Parts: sequence; structure tokens; C-alpha cells
Amino acid sequence: MPRMLDVSDEVRSEIGDDEADRLLGGAHAPDNYECTSCRTPGDALLEPTSTVLFVGDETAVLAFAHARCIPSQVVPVAEEQLAGAVRSISQARSDVSADAARLQPSLPAQALPTPAAPAPTSDPAGRTGAPGQAAILGITCGLVLHGDTGHASLVVEPTGPVGRPGNTTGEDEFLDLLQDAGFQPVTDLDKTPDQLPGWSVLVAMGKLHAILQPAAAGGSTGWWQAHQPLQVTDAWRFAANQLGEVTMYAVPAGTVGRQPREDLLRQALERAVALGQVVSASLPLAGT
Repeated sequence: MPRMLDVSDEVRSEIGDDEADRLLGGAHAPDNYECTSCRTPGDALLEPTSTVLFVGDETAVLAFAHARCIPSQVVPVAEEQLAGAVRSISQARSDVSADAARLQPSLPAQALPTPAAPAPTSDPAGRTGAPGQAAILGITCGLVLHGDTGHASLVVEPTGPVGRPGNTTGEDEFLDLLQDAGFQPVTDLDKTPDQLPGWSVLVAMGKLHAILQPAAAGGSTGWWQAHQPLQVTDAWRFAANQLGEVTMYAVPAGTVGRQPREDLLRQALERAVALGQVVSASLPLAGT
């Protein structure tokens, strides 16, 4: 029986017309699946379903999602994460081309305690390359209110000074480098910053994977890559999907720190804004 599948032109070009037609005809497509976006059950026989192709350097994994959650699309993912998913699926004797493919970290992502409010989640050891020299970054995910609307946000804070290539003085140029790339100083935390062309935030399988920047040769390349995919809250993912973007704030080392609650995170950001120590941009959401 034919499935209610949507195969986008982007996915079709990756898998080929023959395979796309076989999927639409019911071959190689499951009746039931777990949505790769909301992680709840779906039925391709009864409800519109999107095909989502996760692509690494050498490996591709096809997954499925409710069409109401995300459209059919191609999502670039680090090859080692896809390879790990394929090995896990093979060991479990599952079909590699079906929705069983999951990108799970080998260890749980760090979650901060929640004494009185939902806690942000953080990855203390992501790495960034350009702009500037390589540095260890802390990434904290949390909801930040812009007026009455909660925006999925990332706060990026290095563990030490970040200088331009060749700078041996130890001077911190982190915010200057980001302003060169198009990020703008924040004067009002309630105001949503403009989108920054070419940049995006990659969320796949419900986890934060990377912040992408424009590549010199076209397309995108990783600016920050999670050591392990970072688990985000359902509320964060819902806000990101609803608005189609994530607000990225960047601050110098030692400015905000790891805050255990979202209200404390906002207070720390407000103090940094008052000191002129925050730049930001809205980054489109890539993936799920």
C-alpha cells in the first residue's frame, strides 16, 4: 500500500529518481516510525510523512518525520556520528535505511540542576575554528524572553581570550572577530536581533550538533562542533522549530558563566549587556 510520503527535490537528487519512486510506492519505507523531530510515533499509511536524509562525508541515513513537524530535507551531519549510528543499527539487526537510525551521544549531555526553573543545558568543551584562532567554547542552551516570547537561545563563551591569527599579545578579540562576521552589539535584550546570512544552527535527531558559518567556496562549514550532540529541552526545540531560528549571544570569557537556571542566565546576560559585552544574531534553524 502506498505511503503518504513527501520526498523533496533535494532528497530526490541525493537518493536518485529510482529510489525515490520506490519509496513513494511503498518499498523501503516503514508503515510506522518514530518522528526524527518530535520523537513520537508516526504512521506513514495514515498521515503525511517527510523523508529526511542525514548525510555525512561517506554515509547517508534516511529517516522519517511527521510532515507537520518538518519538511522533507537533507541534513548534513558529522561522518563519525553517522558511522556510529550505522554500527549500532547493524548490531541490532535493524534496517540501516529505516527510521531506526539515531544519533545518540555515547555519554549523556550535561544538564544543570533545576532548583526553581527549567535549567539551561551546556556543553563546556565545544571547539571553534574561524574566525580567529582555535579556542575552547562553552555553549549554554536556554530560553530567553524577547518581550513575551521565549526564544531558543545559545550563549557562547570562551574559556579564555580569543585573538586573531598571529596575535601573541593575549588580547581578547572574540567580540571584534564576531562583529567582523556580522554579529551586532546588544543594547536591549528584549529585542530580537536580525538574521545573519549564511550562518545557521544544526539540530538533528532532537540534539544540538553545530553552529555553521558560510564557507569560502560556497555552502556552509562548521564554526562550532559539539564533541557529543547536546540534548536540548522540549521547550527549547519547540521554540526553535516554531520560529525557525535560534538567537546566538556571544560574550567574552568570564562574563556570564554557567548558570543553573534560565532566570539567572538572563540576569547574567543583562549585566553583560549593561557593560557592552554582548553581541548577537538570529541564526536560521538547519535540520530538525
